Parts: sequence; C-alpha cells; structure tokens
Amino acid sequence: MALRRVCGRALGFTRPQPAVETSVFPCRLQGRALASSAAARGRCEALVYHKHGEALRVIQLENLELPQLGDSDIRAQMLAAPINPSDINMVQGTYPILPDLPAVGGNEGVGQVLDVGSKVTDVKPGDWVIPSDAGLGTWRMEAVGNMNGFVKVPNNIPLLCAATLGVNPCTAYRMLCDFETLKPGDSVIQNAANSGVGQAAIQIAKAMGLLTINIIRDRPDLQQLTNSLKSMGADYVITEEALRKPEMKELFKKVPRPRLALNGVGGKSATEILRHLEKGGTIVTYGGMAKQPVTVPVSALIFKDVKIRGFWVTQWKRSHRHDLLQEMISQLCDFIQAGKLRAPICTEVHFQDYQTALKTATTPFISSKQILIM
Repeated sequence: MALRRVCGRALGFTRPQPAVETSVFPCRLQGRALASSAAARGRCEALVYHKHGEALRVIQLENLELPQLGDSDIRAQMLAAPINPSDINMVQGTYPILPDLPAVGGNEGVGQVLDVGSKVTDVKPGDWVIPSDAGLGTWRMEAVGNMNGFVKVPNNIPLLCAATLGVNPCTAYRMLCDFETLKPGDSVIQNAANSGVGQAAIQIAKAMGLLTINIIRDRPDLQQLTNSLKSMGADYVITEEALRKPEMKELFKKVPRPRLALNGVGGKSATEILRHLEKGGTIVTYGGMAKQPVTVPVSALIFKDVKIRGFWVTQWKRSHRHDLLQEMISQLCDFIQAGKLRAPICTEVHFQDYQTALKTATTPFISSKQILIM
C-alpha cells in the first residue's frame, strides 16, 4: 500500500457524543425517546419492503420484532443512514446480492451501542459502530447483530462522516491504493466526480498528494457544483463535452497523463477517460450509471497496453480479514480528524419523512446525498 497512516491514533475513543447532534437536527431527541420506548417493548420502527420494485411504491414504515441479544451480539440505536444508489438497486431487485424478503432497506449508517452480549469485549455502550458488510438493513431505529458485523469508529467525528464512511470512502480508498503505485504529483482521472465515491476520491487523492481530473455532466448549476468540488480539493473539473475537445491536449502539457482512471458511469464516458490514460495505465470500473457497456478501443489495448479492471467494495470486505477492514477505517478516520476528509454534500431528512428522501434520492442531477436521521 502506497499510503501510510498520517497519525497513530487507534479507534478506542470513548468521549461523549458531541452536542452538535441536537443543534443540527433538533427533533432527533424526541424521535429517539419514542424509539427507546418501542425498543423496551422489543420492537423497533423500520423501512421494510416485501417485494422488489420502485422504492417509493414498495417501501413502508413498519414495527418489527427485535431479536434477543445473544452472547456475541451488539444492540445499537441507529443514528443516521444514507440512501445510496446501491440501496435503491437492492430494493428494485437489480443488485448482485439480495436479502431474503421481507427485508429492511439500507446497507450503510452509524449506530450507538446500547447493549452488548457477555462475549463482546471490543465495544461497550456509548461507542459508535458502522456495519462491516452489506445486508444489515440500516433504515431502522435499532439493530441487533453479531459483533463481527460491526466496526467501531470514533464517536467524536461528525455524524454525517460516520454515517457515510463504510461504502464510498472505502471504495475510493481501495481503488486509489490497490491498482497502480501512485506517488505525489501523479494524476488520476474520474467520471461521476460529484458522486459519493467521486467526492471521496477527490479528498483522499489530495491527502495523498495526487492531482485529480474530474469529469461531470453539464447541468444548470454547473458553476456551483464546480466550485463545491474545488473546495474539496479538485484540481480540474471538466464537463464530458469538454473532455472530447482538443483543448485536453493543453491540459496534459501542465499535468502528467493519469495512470489511473475511475469509472462510475460506463458507456461513452468510460471510453473517453480511457483515451486519456498514460501507456500501461489502468481503468477501474466500480459503477455503471449510464447502464451501457464499457467499450475499449482496440488501439488502447494493443498500442497503449491499458488494463481493464473492476472493483466492488462488498466483495473486498468479504475476501479480506476484519483487521484489514478496521485498518482502512482507522486510516479514513484519521483523515476525517485531520480535516482532510469530510462527508459528501448531504441533506438530512427525518426518518419519518423517508418518502421525501427516497423521491429526492431518485431524482436526476441531485448531488446532495439524502441522510435519514433517526
């Protein structure tokens, strides 16, 4: 791995939860009091779907029975959970892994530990935890699961950073570290730069001393989005239309051609960023928002020897040891605490207003990630 930890802090923070939580979302305390009352009766509210389909049609708010706490289990009050594109795909039934139905939506979020089983020693009540894998169903007020299904995070990092830590920053981090040996001053090109992965990649690359060339679609609020990405550390923000113009040659007189391209779109967008790769470079596909195949010119394979790879963070987590996941989360938390990694552009939505959040999350050109606040 080309990146060293920027500081040696571990994840054993036990400081009180910061008071900013109540000021950011004043109605949160009342909702938690009601949830705790329901949990005391062995039930919790959750967003459940009994069949696959469009999220707004099939998801409904229900009261579920909480399983009994086992010796190796953790019971956590969910604090916040985002709505990611993969969550929507799972509800639609188009994702590669699907839970048994009925299922609770959501695969990412942060919770506060309420109780632990007798064999649990790594966490205690008051600690914050995030899911270590997909499938927990985070769109709920409380969750009970095996201790290996959770990773501890500091409870003094911003709530929205913790809630959005387990998927997009991990995806960006692994792609930046695992496919090419990059050094400070090297460049990376990516499409979908305003996505959750794109925003994380901008910031992590900046922390590594890398330059980023960020491709976005033209839109009404183009300048506003450009300014926002540059405030995160983006070096260059270019529309897909400009990417195809001869002016790109002028850019590469100032910036080295990238050895790494990150593709979250597919189709023509993937082909275009691939064309700008350095000889022997790698394009890594982690998403396909265009729902079109990646087309690779024969000349790129023969004369530039480009490498075509794919990445799925869920598979990485399942094929690597828990301590390696903890190490990565620790590194990302160090970035957060150093002010080098912040949450993506977010909108907080009360849990009971989930329909508003789902509608916004499935609206085109919305850059703000919807976060359910419990």
